[in-house]
Amino acid sequence: MLRYLLKTLLQMNLFADSLAGDAGNSSELLLLGLNGSLPALDLANLTRANGSRPRLEDFSPRLVEHPSDLIVSKGEPATLNCKAEGRPTPIIEWYKDGERVETDKEDPRSHRMLLPSGSLFFLRIVHGRRSKPDEGVYVCVARNYVGEAVSRNASLEVAILRDDFRQAPSDVVVAAGEPAVMECIPPRGHPEPTISWKKNSIRISDKDERITIRGGKLMMSNTRKSDAGMYVCVATNMVGERDSEPAKLVVFERPTFIRRPINQVVLADDSVDFHCEVQGDPVPTSRWRKEEGELPRGRAEIQNDNTLRISRVSAEDEGTYTCVAENSVGKSEASGSLSVHVPPQLVTRPRDQIVAQGRTVTFHCETKGNPPPAVFWQKEGSQILLFPSQPPQPMGRFSVSPSGEMTITEVQTADSGYYMCQAISVAGSILAKALLEVEDVTSDRIPPIIRRGPANQTLAVDATAQLQCHVTGNPLPSIQWLKDGQQVVGRDPRVSLLDNGTLQITNVQVTDSGLYVCVATSSTGETTWSGALAVQETGADLQVQLSEPGHLPGPPSVPLVTDVTKNSVTLVWKPSPQRGGAAATTYIIEAFSQSAGSTWQTVADNVRVEKHTVSGLNPNTIYLFLIRAANAYGLSDPSPVSEPVRTQDVSPTRQGVDHRQVQRELGQVVVQLQEPVILTSTTIQVSWTVNRQAQFIQGYRVLYRPRGGAWLVQDVPAPAQRSAVLLELHKGQEYELKLRPYFDEFQGMDSEVLVVRTPEEAPSAPPQAVAVVTVGNSTSISVSWEPPPAGEQNGIIQDYRIWCLGNESRFHINRSVEGTVHSTVLQGLVPGVLYRTEVAAVTSAGIGVRSAPVTIQISR
Repeated sequence: MLRYLLKTLLQMNLFADSLAGDAGNSSELLLLGLNGSLPALDLANLTRANGSRPRLEDFSPRLVEHPSDLIVSKGEPATLNCKAEGRPTPIIEWYKDGERVETDKEDPRSHRMLLPSGSLFFLRIVHGRRSKPDEGVYVCVARNYVGEAVSRNASLEVAILRDDFRQAPSDVVVAAGEPAVMECIPPRGHPEPTISWKKNSIRISDKDERITIRGGKLMMSNTRKSDAGMYVCVATNMVGERDSEPAKLVVFERPTFIRRPINQVVLADDSVDFHCEVQGDPVPTSRWRKEEGELPRGRAEIQNDNTLRISRVSAEDEGTYTCVAENSVGKSEASGSLSVHVPPQLVTRPRDQIVAQGRTVTFHCETKGNPPPAVFWQKEGSQILLFPSQPPQPMGRFSVSPSGEMTITEVQTADSGYYMCQAISVAGSILAKALLEVEDVTSDRIPPIIRRGPANQTLAVDATAQLQCHVTGNPLPSIQWLKDGQQVVGRDPRVSLLDNGTLQITNVQVTDSGLYVCVATSSTGETTWSGALAVQETGADLQVQLSEPGHLPGPPSVPLVTDVTKNSVTLVWKPSPQRGGAAATTYIIEAFSQSAGSTWQTVADNVRVEKHTVSGLNPNTIYLFLIRAANAYGLSDPSPVSEPVRTQDVSPTRQGVDHRQVQRELGQVVVQLQEPVILTSTTIQVSWTVNRQAQFIQGYRVLYRPRGGAWLVQDVPAPAQRSAVLLELHKGQEYELKLRPYFDEFQGMDSEVLVVRTPEEAPSAPPQAVAVVTVGNSTSISVSWEPPPAGEQNGIIQDYRIWCLGNESRFHINRSVEGTVHSTVLQGLVPGVLYRTEVAAVTSAGIGVRSAPVTIQISR
């Protein structure tokens, strides 16, 4: 080596003169191409000292192989390659992170060796948590006297793979057919470890189209029972492998049916079996239910093989029976329907009717049975049968609809008589008949109707009294007035009868006080209406003005008959459709029957809803009805008169029945109400079960009332029916319900009372009588009000909202008070600002309608 160096120095002297001029520049530039921290050989000074020059064939080093980045496991050997060419042969040194690397050339004990080729060889990579002597950025530098060359940077990184998984897979339970996902986050490592999976120690291949391994997740679609097992997540890099703790995949099977129940049709009193066999993992449990209610008590038996057997089937057993199989992963259901052949039954019986000649009449006859019976009509004494869809007979006036209704148009006197509705099926037959009476126009026999009668009034002496009495009738009625039972017209020149029937008294005196009766008389009967007149000495302030027409409610619609019994008629009607009139608060029902007297009689008053059952009527009697609306100002004009209706007579089929037996059997019937179903805020469905049936049941009576109110009645005249819908209920109202079986005038035991509340809605009317007054000379006002009408509160009023709105938002004052409070004081109003005050009631469903604005301004 020494000889080589001396030879090199001599050669350099030969070029000393030529290099003397620029050696400093070129050498320095080459050496500065390294890192400023690397030591450099001062060739310029050396050549100048020796006085020699470089040889022409010599050239500076050039790297022909650069080191590459390495990732090496701890303790493993590694080589960073570096190869250079030059003349003379360059010397190669290594630098890590800018500092020269000590090799075995300097320290024979070093684990780093400089190979003859210039590569840096590591016998083993040394790496610890605190000391990492081999990890870093390396460059190799090739030098000779001509120059030097620096390699590209090469990083040496130590691979690691920790032991602990950041997220180990967890046990998973799925049902067969469902997807399964097992998640795994590998231990920290460098390079980042890859993930694979093993099932029962065998590597899983993702070639199965059901299996996807992505982002550490093992995803299986449409799992099978064979997928169950122990799964291990495997993390791998160049350090090696790490296995997670095993996780278990359990694949259960939902219940499936080996044998399903089927739809069946049986005869009444027969037995029927519904089969149900299931399998699954875990072994499923099974049970039966009836969709429309409970399984028949005492007659339904579930056998050891889960077969449902029903003995002595009846019409009430009809419905859908469902086998429910359940285990920890799912539930399956299979159903079969049961149809029972039963004799025809009447749902709606035809009722006796009275019509005038030339009118149209319809008899209802709704039936049911299984199979559905064929329905036809026949007039008693006639051989002609009328079927649905049959060409009209005779003369095109008779027809029967598909639902069994018979309609007769242009009714004639000869059409009077009994008509029989007959229903026939393979299970039996049934017959019902109704009487048609054809009469002349019945309005000719209606007694006079007083549209508007005298009202009670108090007048001052010398005032003029007018007691009105507006009547209608055919023929036109005559009018006379009585006071305390004596005629008044013609006795005193101050008393006169106006053309419209009004009694006028001028210059009234105290002696004119008394009860005045308007008597309207015609050949059809007599109608009266009374009103009290009080005359007092003190001044005109006592005069009470008669109500303006706009204060009175309008007349209701014509009442319609919905149900008739021997002693009652159920009527429904609608409020007045006229706009501008005041609302009605109650109704009065008047009735007329020739057999009960030739005058109109009030049969119900203080009726608060548009449906009412008039009771206490005579059997087999024709009645006419009219309705009047009432409020605080008085009565409306009457509604149109209803169609005539005849109450029922004792049915011929019921004559000769032992009443004691009827009452005894009816008293043994036990009915039980089911939980009501709320359909809308004003409609609920009531259903019931009958634990013991009896032959003497005509139907069921649903009784309902608002909590603490009077009982209302809705009859269900069909023994086989088990539900009814209650309409036109009040919103947000709590109702009591009970059920009672009946047969003619006999009634059975009531069911237990159930309580149901209709859903609340925001009030549909504003608070009433809103008043706003100033409080003294302050900037405060007092606001008072009354609740909205009871029928439009739509629930329990929880609070009231009061808005006092100025002409700018900065002047607004808002307030809320409890629902039991009907007044409040608002403070801090600004003088001179015009305020609008509004009030609204609030239920749990929201804020109701605001009242009309009341304006107020506090003077400055």
